[in-house]
Amino acid sequence: MMGWLRWLIPLSAVPILVLLAYGFRLNPREVPSPLVGRPAAPFTLRDFSGEPFSLGAQRGKVVVVNFWASWCYPACYEEAPVLERGWRAWRDRGVVVVGVDIQDTAEKAQKFIADFGLTFPNAPDVAGKVSIEYGVYGVPETFFIDRRGRIRAKHVGAVTEDVFRTWVEQLLAEPA
Repeated sequence: MMGWLRWLIPLSAVPILVLLAYGFRLNPREVPSPLVGRPAAPFTLRDFSGEPFSLGAQRGKVVVVNFWASWCYPACYEEAPVLERGWRAWRDRGVVVVGVDIQDTAEKAQKFIADFGLTFPNAPDVAGKVSIEYGVYGVPETFFIDRRGRIRAKHVGAVTEDVFRTWVEQLLAEPA
C-alpha cells in the first residue's frame, strides 16, 4: 500500500505538466474571436483632418483595421512604423490601412500621428461604438479584412512586419 502512495503524488503532476506543455505551444497573440469569418461591422468615422472614412467604401480591397491609442506604450509605438511601411508598400495593390484611435485625446493622438509620420487614415472612435462592435478589449488590436468584407484574422499586440505581410499577401492571393 505505501509503495502505491509513493507514486501517487508524482503521477498527479503529469496532467498538469501536459496542460502546461500544451499551453506553451500556443501563440498568445492569436486570440480566438467569434468575429473571424464573419462580415466586418460597417462603420464610418471622420479622420483627424475631418475627412470621412467608410469601411463599406473599401469593398474589393484588403483592409487592415488597427485599434490604437497614444498612451499604448510600447506596443503601439512599435507597430506604428510597421503599419506605415505596410501601407506604403501595398496600397497600390489594393490594401487599405486605417487606424482607429480609442480612449485618447485628440491632441495626443495627433501628436502620435505626426511623430510617426503616419499617412494612412486615422480616426478617433469618440463614442467607442466601433471598438465595441469589434469586441476590442485592449490596444493594439488589428483586424485583417478580406476583399469580400469578412474578418479573416484578429491580431492582439503589436503587428510585426511578418504578421502584416503574411496576412496581406494571403488575402491578396484570394479571388476578389
